[in-house]
Amino acid sequence: MDALMAALVAAALAQASDRTPWLAAILGDRYPRVTVILATALALALGNTIAAIGGTLVAREMSPNARDLFLAIALIFSGIAAFSAIKPPDRLTNWRLGAFPTSLAGVFVLALGDRSQFLTAAITARSPAPVFAAIGATIGALAINVPAILAGEAARRRLPITAVRIGAGALFLLIGVYLALGAIRLI
Repeated sequence: MDALMAALVAAALAQASDRTPWLAAILGDRYPRVTVILATALALALGNTIAAIGGTLVAREMSPNARDLFLAIALIFSGIAAFSAIKPPDRLTNWRLGAFPTSLAGVFVLALGDRSQFLTAAITARSPAPVFAAIGATIGALAINVPAILAGEAARRRLPITAVRIGAGALFLLIGVYLALGAIRLI
């Protein structure tokens, strides 16, 4: 259960300062919101499942300290990435697939390999129950994306995204450095 909560919080913080909710808000303005929510949930679940599988496979080859260092590196890189400005996502206006396929493919491609999936893989590598990391990361990501879909892009633009990015980045860096120092046995 520790993996569930750790992945939920990490994914929520990473998503709050990422482009995926921005795209979800754009799609929520264009298509029926329920359709976008369902497609986004499936896309995020698929991506986090892939990350959890990757984390499980990598964990077999690592010592416990290496797993801790893997998570520390994921947190540090997430923190560093949070300090950079968010580039606007492609609005997918040329995609003629329909509401569900456009939302599913657009969110999946944008979220594939993002910070929250890297964190999910690292949390999974430390967990005896990897499925909980995938579930927690999906719930955490949905906790940010669903309100973005419901509120729309105009409401998202009024949020203090820069402050959230800086706060999340600082938190990721602090926790990452602490875990790294513990993993290499300096504290």
